[in-house]
Amino acid sequence: MHRRSFVTRLAASLLTPATLRAGHYRTEMDANAPTATGTLKLFLCGDVMTGRGIDQVLPHPGDPALHETWVRDAREYVRLAEQAHGPIAGRVGFEYVWGAALEELERAAPQARIVNLETSITTSDRPWPGKGIHYRMHPANTPCLAAAAPDCCALANNHVLDWGREGLLETLGCLEDAGLQPAGAGRDVESAAAPAIIELGASQRILVFAAATESAGVPRDWAAGPGLAGIHLIEPGPAAADVLAERIAAARRPGDLVVLSLHWGGNWGYRVPVAHRDFAHRCIDVAGVHVVHGHSSHHPLGLEIYRGQLIIYGCGDFLNDYEGIGGHESYRPGLTLMYLPEFDRGNGALAGLELVPMRIRRFRLERATAAEAAWLAARLDRESSVFDTHISITGSARMKVAPRPAPLPA
Repeated sequence: MHRRSFVTRLAASLLTPATLRAGHYRTEMDANAPTATGTLKLFLCGDVMTGRGIDQVLPHPGDPALHETWVRDAREYVRLAEQAHGPIAGRVGFEYVWGAALEELERAAPQARIVNLETSITTSDRPWPGKGIHYRMHPANTPCLAAAAPDCCALANNHVLDWGREGLLETLGCLEDAGLQPAGAGRDVESAAAPAIIELGASQRILVFAAATESAGVPRDWAAGPGLAGIHLIEPGPAAADVLAERIAAARRPGDLVVLSLHWGGNWGYRVPVAHRDFAHRCIDVAGVHVVHGHSSHHPLGLEIYRGQLIIYGCGDFLNDYEGIGGHESYRPGLTLMYLPEFDRGNGALAGLELVPMRIRRFRLERATAAEAAWLAARLDRESSVFDTHISITGSARMKVAPRPAPLPA
């Protein structure tokens, strides 16, 4: 679909009586926005897990000792990956794991890059008690993250405190030292709930608010408090959306693009809870969010274009050390996605969305094959159809996303 016709259809969907009633904040925002022109492109992805097995092949591996029921040495995950897809040659460079994704980022040239970092960066030896899995990457391997040049690392998830509050504080320090902005976790409740602010020039900013829910396996005790380091933990519902709306209103300026990064829901299965859909809608209607960046599921979930704004209910993992681990083959979790949405700079409406399919091989992102891309596009189209959203494959084995065409009259 031509971009102009795409924008026209999305803009028309905004001008409904329901939008004018529920979307009062968006109307005010658009009226005060500067007259910027062109589009703004983002790169979004799901869980980035550079700890455990991946940490062991990087230049500065940490202590491989684990506290899992079945695996006690992180190097076992290296062995499983090599058994599945071939040898990983010794120590790899910091940029190795990103593989073909770096070429795609250079091609797409997004103005901002936002990832969900699901790894603690620490040398802490005190795992969170009673938790079955603990991810950590050695601080000296932080350049591995910097190699992808993320503008924001969302930290509100179920692994960033795997090594306790000591591990979280070290993670925050490592990111700050590397010039990487965190969101969704902090040294106290206010900093955990505060947005990361990505400056794009005098007239444009991106605000990234991040939060997690207990449904994603986040212990309640991980919530930040007054003078207590932790994450921004919420319970999706009208009250949480209204609090978020107040925080956004206090932080935003006319012309800002607002991203809400949410770690929610289970790891497997395609069903999107009604409560998640209602919450995402309310965050758009009342809080003026432009894109809901959902993650936690190990595989991509359906997409929705709601009143001209993008809802990613679950990005799926982007980078992990799960190769060779069986049990959920029907989801093909080794296939991952790069999300490249574009927004109208004038009003924040979604102007287009490209998805780039990847696969994980030997702890490295490769381009998916044409057959893999076609399978993933068909599965996403099936799951997005309930949201009246259509995914199609292009000749370059990438995907385009658009509102599903209305049926022809009988």
